[in-house]
Amino acid sequence: MTIQLEIVSAESEIFSGAVNAVIAPAIMGDVGIYPKHTPLVTQLKPGEVKIEIDGEEDQYIFVSGGLLEVQPDVVTVLSDTAIRAEDLDENLALEAQSKAKEALSEKAGEIDSARALAELAEATARLRLIEKMRKA
Repeated sequence: MTIQLEIVSAESEIFSGAVNAVIAPAIMGDVGIYPKHTPLVTQLKPGEVKIEIDGEEDQYIFVSGGLLEVQPDVVTVLSDTAIRAEDLDENLALEAQSKAKEALSEKAGEIDSARALAELAEATARLRLIEKMRKA
């Protein structure tokens, strides 16, 4: 039994197909979605979406956050940024992490600090996925 998965970023459709399971980084913690799951709408935090398909290696897609909508036969992930794990650029992620840490150390204002924390979380999530793929 499968469920249809659609992962869409602001730029393009990243994934569309029948899957056995989806594990996504919801704000409240990772959620596992399987066919006939109860309908759900939740926010996503920066992290990896794991896609399980019978007979294939698991696929990983980085999302910068966004929304997850689950209907009985379709799961939709909407994210400003969604990138296949193999397309992540480690140097860009390290640079973003460094800039975010620098912005936090300057302690400009509450809004700037919140933005820097969000950028740091996103860069760290990218680096975690890069490291995971390197080990696999």
